[in-house]
Amino acid sequence: MTTTRFSALHDDSGGPLLLPNAWDHASAAALAGQGFTAIGTTSLGVAAAAGLPDGAAATREETLRLARGLGGGAFLLSVDAEGGFSDDPEEVAELARELAGAGVAGINLEDGRPDGTLTPAPVHTAKIAAVKAAVPDLFVNARTDTYWLPKTSADPEVEPERDPDPVTETRRRLDAYARAGADGVFVPGLSDPAAISALVAHLRPSGLPLNILYSPKGPTVPELAALGVRRVSLGSYLFREALGAAVTAALDVRAGGKGAAAWNVAAPTYDEVQRLRLGGTADVRLGGSADGAEI
Repeated sequence: MTTTRFSALHDDSGGPLLLPNAWDHASAAALAGQGFTAIGTTSLGVAAAAGLPDGAAATREETLRLARGLGGGAFLLSVDAEGGFSDDPEEVAELARELAGAGVAGINLEDGRPDGTLTPAPVHTAKIAAVKAAVPDLFVNARTDTYWLPKTSADPEVEPERDPDPVTETRRRLDAYARAGADGVFVPGLSDPAAISALVAHLRPSGLPLNILYSPKGPTVPELAALGVRRVSLGSYLFREALGAAVTAALDVRAGGKGAAAWNVAAPTYDEVQRLRLGGTADVRLGGSADGAEI
């Protein structure tokens, strides 16, 4: 694995890399203003903001547009590229070249498909290998959805039927992705501490960092650190929280309440958000007025 600034953040000596995921310029800049040195994108947030479906290879241009606006800035950027928006390894490699040209440090490639099946492992490994051959310094985080998708069979012409045991299938796929050149591996949906610890032990000989998706119902970041996890992603969590808070505040105001002010949540001021729009990474202290006087 090529050592870069981004890959160095996965060094377990400093604890796990907590990667918050943004969906536009303002959310990324606000997070950077709070000291996050690396930020990911959320494919759900990018897709939903554009009125498009997630996981359906429908947001290639939106993803590239956001990457060009955020890449090469004050923070390191990792892009959630679904399955690379194609099953053609060369097309995925071309996407990687474009992302690297925009200053992106990492890419997340998933093996889940819109129909609820997993991409055959040889197809996904070919994508990983093509990306590493095209852009060796781009950190490839290879994601498997073995804990999320139904236990259906893969294409029998490409590989045998999947093992119904997610533990075995996960290890089989991650080992293949490692051999293809992945720099890290990601298993969303895995939250059982014992299973996480066992997978960390399985990956230890390869040196690959394990990425876990944070869940409010799962282990905390310190608990994940103790289990040996070296990267924790927030995924679409922040986007969904922001969307829920906005709708809840609007409903509260409509009902005669005080909106977010009633919950002692201080929104950024108009000027703070304006500074983000102007291209800075201003320190959004969440200490602004919530009474609407500055809009």
